[in-house]
Amino acid sequence: MPVGFNIGPLFVRFYGIILMLGAIAAAWLAAYQARRRGQDAEFVWDGLTWVLIGGVIGARLWHIFTPPPSMVAQGITVEYYLTHPLDALAIWRGGLGIPGAVIGGALALFIICRKRKTSFALWADIVAPALALGQAIGRWGNFVNQELYGLPTDLRWGIFIEPTYRVPGYEQFTHFHPTFLYESLWNFANMALLLWLGKKYAERLIAGDLMLIYLIAYPVGRFLLEFLRLDSAQVAGINTNQAIMAGAAVVSALTLLWRHRMIK
Repeated sequence: MPVGFNIGPLFVRFYGIILMLGAIAAAWLAAYQARRRGQDAEFVWDGLTWVLIGGVIGARLWHIFTPPPSMVAQGITVEYYLTHPLDALAIWRGGLGIPGAVIGGALALFIICRKRKTSFALWADIVAPALALGQAIGRWGNFVNQELYGLPTDLRWGIFIEPTYRVPGYEQFTHFHPTFLYESLWNFANMALLLWLGKKYAERLIAGDLMLIYLIAYPVGRFLLEFLRLDSAQVAGINTNQAIMAGAAVVSALTLLWRHRMIK
């Protein structure tokens, strides 16, 4: 399966195109939601570049500090990246973590909101369903790269992975769970849920609630998918992403409950 194409000396990766399509779709939805709430939609387009930069930096740092076992086996560890800064910058070679992208993008949005003297909680709610949409589209980049798939399977929808891209220890298997697809569908469902809640319960929601709900729904789905995924980052034998997702979901759920108890 080709991973890109040449335009003269420039090699364009399908992965990058898919990520940009996801970002543009997310920005369009956020702008639409902003207009619906009576906010300036230009705020979205003005801040898009900075949010993307923050997201990419956060995503790369997440990968650098939580490398998967297959890369650690090759000697590509945290220490390796810290002593090879050019390799740490080479995002075109793969290695972006969604949790880091969310954190980095949120930090960039917070800074922009502070500079514009506007509510971060309000804009976090506007962005929440758009973020889920961007993730749903962006996950298809993993399909193109034949990465982040799941355990071997005989199910009809199992995807064929070329020998070159098979995780060590699974070379004898040909078809695997398309966890990118499962997560994409989960994110589309999350987007639909957030849009529905934002419209149905607009008068009952507190600013920031939709982002908290996103931080419950996405981590729950990701936590469950980690049982299927191969090559997940480990610290002391614990699945790093799974542990952090569980923590994020619990803290967000408790915060949401606490906020609404406080206003009764």
